[in-house]
Amino acid sequence: MMTTNKKIAILIDGDNAESNLVEQFIAEAGRFGRVTIKRIYGDWTDSHMKNWKQQLNSFSIRPIQKFAYTTAKNSTDTALIIDAMDLLHSKLVDGFCIVSSDSDYTGLAQRIREEGMFIMGIGKAHTPEAFVKACEDFTFSEILTPLDIKETLKKDEQKKTTHNKPKTQTLTGPKIIGKIDLNLIGSLKQSGLKPIDLKQIESAFQMVVNIDTGQAFLSRFSEALKKVDPTFDPRNFGYNSLRKFCEALTPNYEIVLHNDGHTISLKKKE
Repeated sequence: MMTTNKKIAILIDGDNAESNLVEQFIAEAGRFGRVTIKRIYGDWTDSHMKNWKQQLNSFSIRPIQKFAYTTAKNSTDTALIIDAMDLLHSKLVDGFCIVSSDSDYTGLAQRIREEGMFIMGIGKAHTPEAFVKACEDFTFSEILTPLDIKETLKKDEQKKTTHNKPKTQTLTGPKIIGKIDLNLIGSLKQSGLKPIDLKQIESAFQMVVNIDTGQAFLSRFSEALKKVDPTFDPRNFGYNSLRKFCEALTPNYEIVLHNDGHTISLKKKE
């Protein structure tokens, strides 16, 4: 998606986000507009917040102090929600990016959408579905992890699991539900790639297909996919562009390049 003139506020739950990905968080929000407000919430007297401190100056993020008055309750989410509502009514921004994997922000996301403002989320793959679906766009933080960190994590995981387990086949590239044996899905999860759901593809395609030509512009198809699934991102399937993702949908669909040499559509094969 191309950068727009939207003014975006990125609000980070410091208790619920990875400090080593702050640059990626800001860049991801920047895909949808200019990030004009950057705030992070947490108890800065707590030792577990020390990893964030160096990042604050590097990326000009404003820290918001919230003391943990009790051990059972997290005051960070309350402070973030109050600030978001103040920004919502001040009209200083056109959209929000909430960085957290906490379902407590579901109501906030719904309220922002009711106001007609853009709302996106960034969180881990285990983020509750309620919060994910409340956002217009949701990015899993796992796909933002730099390659060198991914390799380190992968090696650490392999050391823990390989000494007593038989070797399994490594799967590469996206897999499509409906074209492969569903028994392979367990192995697919081990490969770190998300399976393509043809039902979602078909739903999005039917939303934007031109009845006369049987084709759907890729730009409109991308927007429809986001409506069907806010987490849709070609990177979830191992591809860095929508075109490459769509090319992998063969033999069910095919790419059509128009005469201008730039416009691309998707067509379903009979």
